[in-house]
Amino acid sequence: MSREILQPAGWARPRGYANGVAAQGRQVFVAGQIGWDAEQRFASDDFAAQVRQALANVVAVLACVGAKPEHLVRMTWYVTSRDEYNASLAGIGAAWRELIGRHYPAMSVVIVAGLLEPRAKVEIEATAVV
Repeated sequence: MSREILQPAGWARPRGYANGVAAQGRQVFVAGQIGWDAEQRFASDDFAAQVRQALANVVAVLACVGAKPEHLVRMTWYVTSRDEYNASLAGIGAAWRELIGRHYPAMSVVIVAGLLEPRAKVEIEATAVV
């Protein structure tokens, strides 16, 4: 896979994501993953804990084709509360570093009224290029 981070001249560097990524290779699309385990059970209603589990689920799907977190080029996060997201940034950052490392794909975060699973607080879609 070849990958190039896109950073327009004169723009401030983003924190925790890239403005854009150009990549070439096999595309892998990961459906929205929420904070439940392989048996579709929530271990916690804590926002950061659900983010950690959703990220672990993304990593598990990537592993099915031999992809790793560094192959991620795009993520979209759907969160049910801006306030909970902002209050959980330290825990989210710790989960990110543990599971994804220091790799930052292009990302968007969207505030939504709710998700299909009532206990879900976050859903994460991902695209990777291997």
